[in-house]
Amino acid sequence: MRVISFNMNGIRSAAKKGFFDWLTEQDADVICLQEIKAQEAQLTDSIFLPECYHRYLFSAQKKGYSGVAIYTKQKPDNVLYGLGWELADYEGRFLQIDLGKLSIASLYLPSGSSGEERQEQKFIFLDKFTKELELFKKQNRDFIICGDFNIVHKEIDIKNWQSNQKNSGCLPEERAWLDKLFDEMEWVDAFRHLNQDAYQYTWWSNRANARTNNVGWRIDYQVISPSLKDKLVSTSIYKDTWFSDHAPLIIDYDL
Repeated sequence: MRVISFNMNGIRSAAKKGFFDWLTEQDADVICLQEIKAQEAQLTDSIFLPECYHRYLFSAQKKGYSGVAIYTKQKPDNVLYGLGWELADYEGRFLQIDLGKLSIASLYLPSGSSGEERQEQKFIFLDKFTKELELFKKQNRDFIICGDFNIVHKEIDIKNWQSNQKNSGCLPEERAWLDKLFDEMEWVDAFRHLNQDAYQYTWWSNRANARTNNVGWRIDYQVISPSLKDKLVSTSIYKDTWFSDHAPLIIDYDL
């Protein structure tokens, strides 16, 4: 089973850059998208409805902002739109499909880079989502949570570690939340389980030739249940074509 996670920074923009042409070559089973920045009524063109896929969208109430989507070859047994609280649902930040015992989610965690108030909302989101993760673990299901978490975990995951210690996405409190997620709660960072190499980034600033110089951050994840750890086969970050300021994270599972 091939699962792709990708922050599009606008689904219509990514489509113009060839994303859906590339996608048809991937033979992916499930594609989790974040920051689609569109409503369903704006995505009626056939390019947004590739053959063989069922499409599910959870858009933000605010037009041109946030929103998540999932494309899946297999029709889900169930689709969960949102988490039942305003910060997650008003901004279209969580969508989950159930395929048998497996649940796959597309998650778009808030960024706190616009200021202190937004950073505080991000911390509130993290606290609330921790409780959701605890509930997930009690469901006796396997989870793959794909998404833009807007947080780097360790020094290996960012080019300029020291200079970003006071910036949102690299704050000690945010990284401590990931420590808890992976160490105490025993969720698994699927990419890092397979690849421990440095300079493996999924997002680059549009400033100062960051892409060209590979000055990046690894903030996109597939976070999985411990029960899926031995099902991991391979992973890659696709960077040959730039569809967004993020790159697609691809992971193959023996499922």
